[in-house]
Amino acid sequence: MNNIRRAAAIGAAVTATAYAAVALAPAAVAAEPAAQRATAAPKAAAAQYNGVCGSGYAVVNSAQIGTKGTVFLTYNSATGKNCVVTVRNKPGKAVHMTASLGFASPTTTVTDTGYFTTYAGPVHLDARGLCVTWRGEISGEVAGKNGTNCGSLAANR
Repeated sequence: MNNIRRAAAIGAAVTATAYAAVALAPAAVAAEPAAQRATAAPKAAAAQYNGVCGSGYAVVNSAQIGTKGTVFLTYNSATGKNCVVTVRNKPGKAVHMTASLGFASPTTTVTDTGYFTTYAGPVHLDARGLCVTWRGEISGEVAGKNGTNCGSLAANR
């Protein structure tokens, strides 16, 4: 009988310890996100297409350039022209930027490169019926795509 009481007492102590640990856990978990928020850097606002390609152009593709900005590929269905613009997330001191647009055959590329505070480009190219290669660069970080957004070959006639 003594062993049964002793086992019951040990079980009660273990159960009490488990309840205490569980009771403390939510406080520790609740405190953790607040601490993380205090030390986490705020996210930069994502760059938005700024309309500099002109009237009738709509965004058909884009690529984030790390945390610095976005390169946008736009298209105007009335003219058959593509346009590329590279936009910074946060304008500031002029940095090296590039907006580039081209196609492979015949090899043609148009580029705007320099030191800009907000955006590079726009660069325009008639690429009806062709696949385009486009890219943007901000302070050494590059993004873009090769041979995408292919038009119908019938459109090139």
